[in-house]
Amino acid sequence: MSDTAILYSALAILLLPLASFVLTFFFGKKLPRQGDFIGVSFMGASWLLALRIFITFWKIGDPSYRAEYSFTWIDLGVFHLDAGILVDGMTSVMLMVVATVSGLVHLYSTGYMKGDRRYERFFAFLGFFTFSMMGVVLSNNLFFLYVFWELVGLASYLLIGFFFHKHSAANANKKAFLTNRVGDWGFWLGILAFFTATGTLNYFELFAHVDAGTIKGAALSWAGVGLFMGCMGKSAQMPLHIWLPDAMEGPTPVSALIHAATMVAAGVYMVARLAPLFGITAMMVIMYVGAITAFLAATIALVKTDIKRVLAFSTLSQLGYMVMALGVGDSPNAMFHLTTHAMFKGLLFLCAGSVIHAVHSQEMTDMGALRKKLPITFITFLIGTMALSGVPFLSGFYSKDGILGSALAYGMINGNWMSYIPFTLGIMAAVLTPFYMFRLVFRTFFGKPADQEKFDHAHESPLNMTIPLMALALFAIIAAGIPGKMVDEAWFSKFVAQYDMPAIAAEFHLESAGDHLEVAGHGEDAHGGGHDALHDIHHTAHMRAMYMSITMVILGIGSAWWVYHQKKINPSIVQEKMKGLYTVLQGQYFFDEFYAATVYRATLWWADVCAAFDRIIIDGIVDGTGHLTRMVSSVSGSIDKYVVDGAVNGIASVFHGFGEGFRRIQTGRVQTYLVYVSASVLVLVLVYNVL
Repeated sequence: MSDTAILYSALAILLLPLASFVLTFFFGKKLPRQGDFIGVSFMGASWLLALRIFITFWKIGDPSYRAEYSFTWIDLGVFHLDAGILVDGMTSVMLMVVATVSGLVHLYSTGYMKGDRRYERFFAFLGFFTFSMMGVVLSNNLFFLYVFWELVGLASYLLIGFFFHKHSAANANKKAFLTNRVGDWGFWLGILAFFTATGTLNYFELFAHVDAGTIKGAALSWAGVGLFMGCMGKSAQMPLHIWLPDAMEGPTPVSALIHAATMVAAGVYMVARLAPLFGITAMMVIMYVGAITAFLAATIALVKTDIKRVLAFSTLSQLGYMVMALGVGDSPNAMFHLTTHAMFKGLLFLCAGSVIHAVHSQEMTDMGALRKKLPITFITFLIGTMALSGVPFLSGFYSKDGILGSALAYGMINGNWMSYIPFTLGIMAAVLTPFYMFRLVFRTFFGKPADQEKFDHAHESPLNMTIPLMALALFAIIAAGIPGKMVDEAWFSKFVAQYDMPAIAAEFHLESAGDHLEVAGHGEDAHGGGHDALHDIHHTAHMRAMYMSITMVILGIGSAWWVYHQKKINPSIVQEKMKGLYTVLQGQYFFDEFYAATVYRATLWWADVCAAFDRIIIDGIVDGTGHLTRMVSSVSGSIDKYVVDGAVNGIASVFHGFGEGFRRIQTGRVQTYLVYVSASVLVLVLVYNVL
């Protein structure tokens, strides 16, 4: 497959979902089945094209190989901006992830959304969402990455609030949109900082400039933190995570798409794609934010009873793992976990939708014993749960353990106690994950029915909903490739690896500064250890992390089995004894309340101040000016009326009077004129005689 064929295929993958959106949005009501077949078939075509690109890069086997095409978008002389498409190994993986999950969600939605009054509009929005994410994946520069980034935000707004007649859904989509604006503000500032320093927005040209030292030090760190703020918003990292649990108000297929392959994946993909742009300080911020998110989100999931919210906080935790991996400099494992997570988390959300479809409730307290009524859903949900929990030989085990190994290696290389904090939080989350997930399994599918009426009416979902479940369950098993091999040895290393910075700098005729970022043992460490020594540390760290992770999985599943299946411990008693902690977890650490008391209140106070300033000062000036103008106009009118008009009218009256007098004298009669002449002569004679 030539570069031209790769680029044309990528362009088709981008445009097919857009075409689906246009056709379904404008003509859906007039088409058979309201046009749902367009979205399903177009996504099927996109998947085949993505598979073709994926196989091509598999055969090439070189992570540094790329096909890129750019053309002039804007040329103002001093300002030049290109638009273009970039396809490399990382792109090919993401295209497969997005096309696979989106295609299956489209198929699943034909059953789940059947009968909805806005059925065709839903499929149109799915197409628009997929188009936007494909644009994020395929962009070759920061400007168009930002354009599609914002389109993803718009699409999420439309889908999260799809049931806009519900106040909770309307509030949720506004919350998601506005929270992401905070992150995107920092993202845009970061983009401007890099453009100001280097004069370019192209990814690889930026990498070359960073490697050459065009931007460095504090400027590089702050610009990198700005970019990461975009990730904090889209990938819901604390403290900008508050929108994601509320996003469950959207239809369940939307939840699967957001959590598995589109919106939340965008942030991780962006940081992995732009990895060379983050300095050491920015990387430390990324690492600690990810580790804290992974742990805190896992603790919140322990107490939730809404099955979609449990999965939402699970997504937050797993995204924290990915971001932590990015922070320790292991972007390949972050992308590897993004790939495997997309499969089993998409599966879990669609399974949750199947359960909700059967019992018309999202609460575990309304469920129980559903494995008897939903056998396919149960088996596939169990596979997804085991993959998420990190059970050996399933995909999640290899990708998550790769992250834990890199976090432990980071601590071992740096040697101070703070450098072990990310691994410690990660391994603690590793025991909580199987516990809360199997709590969900046991309370939903085992035991006795909590609501007999709901249980009696429950039934397995139709084929158009169960086929996607079975497909994703298969991917959840095989997504990691050959069992027993780490990412450096498995299939993923053919697609994603650390950037070769000196080679990239040389490509753009820039001289490498040689001070490459050294984190997590990539290259030689700061203590003088060579490549072999670092390799040994990594090997040791990965082995230790693997054994510890397996132990955590056993403890987590065993504890959940002991408490929720065997019922040896009454959770209500534990909850009562730890009421304070339970309240904190149920309140989700009160982030929303904190924002309500600080940010929201301050915003409303400032809005009141601005309104008062507008009302008193601005309106006062405007109204005062109006009154002054009216007064001046009144005086001017009086002068005009009584002085100017009076003078003009007075002169006119005088002349009018003279005219009236002369008119009376000039009668036109000769006799009268003779009398006047005679009288005048007589007067003159008298005057002459007197004088």
